[in-house]
Amino acid sequence: MAGQGRGRRAGRGRRAGRGRVAGCVLAVPLLAVPLLGTGCSAPGAGPDAATGAVQRMLDRRATAVLEHDADDYLAAVDPSASALRAAQRTELGNLAQVPLTSWTYRVTGLDRHGASATAKVDLHYRIQGYDTAPVSTSRVLTLYRRGENWYVTGDRPAEGAGQMLWQQGPVTVVRGARTLILGVGQEPAELHEIAAAEDAAVPAVSAAWPGRWAGRVVVLVPASLDAMAALLGAPAASYRGIAAVTTGEAGGAGAAPADRVIVNPAAYAILGDMGREVVLTHETTHVATRAHTSAATPMWLSEGYADWVGYRRTGRTAPQAAPELQKAVRAGDLPAGLPTDADFGFDGGADRLARAYEGGWLACRMIAARWGEAKLARLYEEVGDQPGREGALEKAMTDQLGLTPPEFTTQWRAYVRTQLT
Repeated sequence: MAGQGRGRRAGRGRRAGRGRVAGCVLAVPLLAVPLLGTGCSAPGAGPDAATGAVQRMLDRRATAVLEHDADDYLAAVDPSASALRAAQRTELGNLAQVPLTSWTYRVTGLDRHGASATAKVDLHYRIQGYDTAPVSTSRVLTLYRRGENWYVTGDRPAEGAGQMLWQQGPVTVVRGARTLILGVGQEPAELHEIAAAEDAAVPAVSAAWPGRWAGRVVVLVPASLDAMAALLGAPAASYRGIAAVTTGEAGGAGAAPADRVIVNPAAYAILGDMGREVVLTHETTHVATRAHTSAATPMWLSEGYADWVGYRRTGRTAPQAAPELQKAVRAGDLPAGLPTDADFGFDGGADRLARAYEGGWLACRMIAARWGEAKLARLYEEVGDQPGREGALEKAMTDQLGLTPPEFTTQWRAYVRTQLT
């Protein structure tokens, strides 16, 4: 969607439809920007003291999560909040199979009014063997002070943030050779099938992408479309027909960010074997290239490259993989230029969206065919490593292809015409 996908977190997806795999993308903010502030303070207790007390309470709570100690975990919840205590006991139980290696809270803001307070908190966690950097999400806690102790009376996602998988039910964990599948409401056999497909996607991506990446993927499989949307903090209608999305930190500095591929079980189920292969390879490509995907990367390149890797070993011809664009070309509607970021939004209709993906794929396919796969990867890296969008594509194309963007576009239009007529 235009204007999104370049912020703190991005979601990218592929749509299933009409017996084939058609591209579709949506980016959503999964991590709200914390708002700092201390608000009012009770007499005799400064804001720093209150914030410190809440932080220490949450530190004890974090330790209890890692130790699966329900009593210590619930010790942070107000004794009178019976419904919350029951829900959080269940939530901790739902986490039982998840191999956590870290779980921490950080108070980013506290608004206090007497014995009551609202805390803005960042939750960070890592999964053992998969995350080299933590997944982060923002929560809003309501608190009440009894004596010298602060207790949690409410716990909800911050604006724009989503649920966590274990808040939706008991998590079933399936391990593949290169994959960890976390599912809720799914049969183990279905999760094992996804693990096998993802295990095939990982080496397929590594064979195409020369850059360093973890070579491991965590896949979340919620129970339904509505549950998937809840994880992403967005309306379910935004993801109808999308088989999977990828979430993760955009850009690359320091440790590799923790990505998640999230499967929409309804849309994924209607795909054939090749469709599933393309979808998971596409999403895994986003995981592998995340460190070199930034605000400088145009959507046609990021989505086109992911589709190019997805289709790379399938033997699909241009007409087979780009039917909507072929239809337009044969009707005399050859695109005037490369797809814009706006073309990847939902408001232009499914056909426009499909043509955008197909156009991006053909651009990457042309680069790989004429300049080589290594040049395509270097182009991707150089564009994404630029500090901003302005001039990034121009510099990378000149360096790697010896062309200006207008010259490249002219060649691409001729290539599209040749391939699809």
